[in-house]
Formats: sequence, C-alpha cells, structure tokens
Amino acid sequence: MTVSGHQRSEDPVRHQRERVRTLVSYGIRSGTALFGLATTLLIIGLLVGLNGTITSLVLACIILGSVALAPAMVFHYGVKAADREDRAAGR
Repeated sequence: MTVSGHQRSEDPVRHQRERVRTLVSYGIRSGTALFGLATTLLIIGLLVGLNGTITSLVLACIILGSVALAPAMVFHYGVKAADREDRAAGR
C-alpha cells in the first residue's frame, strides 16, 4: 500500500528476481568466505606442517565454496541480464 492509500500492484517476476538476488548474495558471500578459509588453513598448514586433517579441511572448504559460488555467479549474471533487458524495454 502506498502513502496515498492506493494498492500498488506487485510484479511477481520482479519479486522473484529480488528473492534470487538475495540468495545470490548469500551464495557469493559464503563461497568467497569458504575460499578465504581454505587459503588461511593452507597457509597455517604450510607453516606448522601439513597433515591429513588440515588437508581434508582445505579440500572440504574448496569443494563447498565451489558448490556455493559457481551457481551463484551464473544466477548473478542472469539477474543482471534481466535487469538490463527490462531497462532497454522501458519497464
């Protein structure tokens, strides 16, 4: 509802796009954080000596970071392209 009291029609496509944009943001942040954690663990492992635990943690962080980051990047470009197309069409 707007200030004037009239109902504002919500565009379901834009609403869905905002939800995807939010999930993309979480995916990019978590994927980047996991890669940062993997890098930090690898540096610590190299300084104190690599063992099976540190190697497994680094590998798990890289795999989970890839699982979170790869689809988030694809959807990010999709949302940007949809926004660009809407602007070009004057919507």
